[in-house]
Amino acid sequence: MNVYHPRSLLFLFTLLTDCASFSFYLLVFIFYLLVFSLKKSSYFCDLFKITKIKLDMLNHYETVFIVTPVLSEAQMKEAVEKFKGVIVAKGGEIINEENWGLRKLAYPIQKKSTGFFTMMEFMAPGELVKPLEIEYKRDERVIRFLTTRLDKYSSVYAEKRRNKKENAAKVTTEE
Repeated sequence: MNVYHPRSLLFLFTLLTDCASFSFYLLVFIFYLLVFSLKKSSYFCDLFKITKIKLDMLNHYETVFIVTPVLSEAQMKEAVEKFKGVIVAKGGEIINEENWGLRKLAYPIQKKSTGFFTMMEFMAPGELVKPLEIEYKRDERVIRFLTTRLDKYSSVYAEKRRNKKENAAKVTTEE
């Protein structure tokens, strides 16, 4: 995959051939390739294969999916475990999982008026979302799904919600 802009390369090549200080412009050309490689492909020195330091950041995501209501409890849990496995296998980390249970849908989907709702909160690189959503689409047990990246305010709210639930569970067990 060529990520370098052809006009810029042509301009630099003309500088290399037309100017007397060939070595200086050769260094400029190499520096340009290094910087452009760093910006576009998020790998350091990708062109020269010196070292590959991936500059990925883990993003905070939340995914909610609805599983068909005709499944048994064990089949539903198996589907959830499958998607958790996809997240972990692709380099993600599950932060929170909530099973919202069987709920009524706002409108019928595939002639079904209810579904098992599950919400998962996870940290993962950006490349994980596409394979996860492909797995959702391939699995016939999934009726609908939605995956969103949480911004800093949503992350704080989600953490408060988790802490509130944990504190409520502690109070209930103490009584």
